[in-house]
Amino acid sequence: MELSITLLNFGYAIAGAILTLVFMMVGYKIFDRMTPFNTSRELGEKNVAVGIVVGSIFIGLGIAVGLVIGMGLN
Repeated sequence: MELSITLLNFGYAIAGAILTLVFMMVGYKIFDRMTPFNTSRELGEKNVAVGIVVGSIFIGLGIAVGLVIGMGLN
């Protein structure tokens, strides 16, 4: 019985990780459309300021979505 609960929790963790990555991708696309410059090109040109902003967006979205998914599992 404990093995099935462990596998179920592992499945929830995998699903949560996939959802978090999807939301991060959507958040990046929204940010890219909102800015007047091409974010991918600026990152390719090693623009540190854009890299810090994009990294901050990923960290914020990851924490927010992770907490929402984690709270939903309890």
